[in-house]
This record gives sequence, C-alpha cells and structure tokens, in this order.
Amino acid sequence: MTQADRARATSNDVAVLAGVSRATVSQVLNGHADRFAPQTAQKVTRAARQLGYQPSAAGRALRRGSSDFVLALIPNTTFGGNLQDWFERLTATLAAQGFTLVLGVTTASVDVLDRLVSQMQPAAVLAFTPFRAAERAVLARNGVVAVDPPSAARAGQDALIGRLQAETLISRGHRRLAFAHLADSRQDPFGAAREDGVRQAALEAGLPDIEVVGLAIHIDEALGALDRLRPPGIAIACYNDDVAISLMNAAQLRGWDVPGDVAVIGMDRTPVSQVTVPRLTTLEYDLSDAAATGAASVLRALGLEGEAPTPSASALRLVEGASV
Repeated sequence: MTQADRARATSNDVAVLAGVSRATVSQVLNGHADRFAPQTAQKVTRAARQLGYQPSAAGRALRRGSSDFVLALIPNTTFGGNLQDWFERLTATLAAQGFTLVLGVTTASVDVLDRLVSQMQPAAVLAFTPFRAAERAVLARNGVVAVDPPSAARAGQDALIGRLQAETLISRGHRRLAFAHLADSRQDPFGAAREDGVRQAALEAGLPDIEVVGLAIHIDEALGALDRLRPPGIAIACYNDDVAISLMNAAQLRGWDVPGDVAVIGMDRTPVSQVTVPRLTTLEYDLSDAAATGAASVLRALGLEGEAPTPSASALRLVEGASV
C-alpha cells in the first residue's frame, strides 16, 4: 500500500477490513476498547495499523471539546539561530505525549489569535513571554488552557547565562566587565536577567559595577558601543553571538587586539561563531533540557503530569574559543 493510499484510509476502510461496524471502530480507537471483546478490539487496532489510519483531529475535537494541538505563540522578540532546533525537540517531546505542536506568531491585534483558537480548538496555548490581558481574555472566552511561560525558571536560566559568562571572563583575569544588549525594535524579555547575572557575579568577585551598552547588528553601532566602553582592558558578556561577533569586528577595525585589548563571550553557539577569527568563546544551551521544560509546563497546565520546571545549570555548556 502506497503512502497516498494510507493517507486516504477512512474509518469505513478499517471497519471493512476488521469486519466490524464503523461505530465499533470509532469506540475502540477513541479509548473505549474495554466495551468490546478483546478479540474485536485487536481486530480493529490491527486493521487501523495495517492501513495507517489515524482518527481525525477534527473528530476528536468535536467529541472532547478540544483538539490534540498545542499552539506555541512566537513573540515579537529576538531569538538565536537555534530556535528551529528547539521547536523540533519540543515537537518530538509533545508528540510522545500525544500532542501536535503548531506555531503561531503574536500580532498587535488579538483578532488573529481569536480566529485561530476558535477554529483549531487547541488543548493549550504556550507563551514564551507573558500573555497580554487581551490574549488571556481570548483564551478564557474560548475555554483554552493558557500555559504561562515558566517565568521564574526562564529568568533564573537567563541569570545563569550571565553569571557563567562573567565567571568565564573573571577566570581569565579580566577585571573590568560589561554587558552588551541587542538593541532593536522588538521586545527583550531575556536581556535584563542576563545583565543581572553578569552584575551579580562581578560584585561577588569584588569588581566594580559592570558597564552596559546596547547595539543593533550594524557595524556603525558596534563601533559606537565599543568606543563608549573605552578599550583597552574591557571584557564584554554579550546578549548573543551576533552581538559578540559585531563587537569583535568593531575591535579589529579600531585596531584593538581580541582578546588582549577587548575580550568577548557570546551565547547560543551559532554555526558562524565557530568560524570567526579568533574563534568565539560562547555558551551553548541544551536544547533537550529546554524542550523538556516547555513540555513539562504544558503537561502540568493540562493536569497530566510533570513538576514545575526549574532552571538547570547543567543545561549550559561553555564552548571554548579564543576570544576571552
């Protein structure tokens, strides 16, 4: 049987192959096999497996009042280049629990979200940044579970990122630290906690308070930010690898040595970070850990399983380069 044939299989096909009624097929494949003789239930599941048949999501939604979909809202913010890999892991993790992840983009108007949830009837909507009041109202009106971002865990994880960046710089002998934010028109729910992590590590090490700059990914902005930090003798923990590479290029244009005059450390371990000269020192986040945290938040909100997610220092790994 071809893949196209399998895709076209219906409950009637299963009923014919198993020699039972469509009603029996529906009951068995929707969690009520105990109402029938074991041999009957086995014939139905065997036929469904042979045909590659899956009950329709629409039918399940009609019976249950919600579908197996989990809608993840992507906010208007800046993510690293590994976001696609993170979604891939989260998709697989939720699939193992019987849910299908669907991605949606947050817009200024909640009308799009309203139409989406009313038509899709998702089991839950997962946010990466706190829901706006209007979004929360839409979900409540549609009877959809709102999965708040694990804000305490997220903030704790971002603070750990900043702390590890600072501790790495301090361990290399640097005593004047800075944090470089990515400055653009989008929201930045992650940078503040990372800055706080760098600041706290510096204070605990007896160093002066850190300096803070912001820059867009543009060489003129990177040059301006670097000039404000007054090299030499500055070590910069950067919001992500893009910011770090921008500042490395600016330093080289100004004639400063990296890392002798300007040290930089990034975050995300993007592919390009490993081909810079010198190679960027950066942090890598365990995507499996992140996916597990996101899935745990969803399952817990649905009352299924899982403890409240907590930040894990072991989820972060230092990727040694030559920029610090």
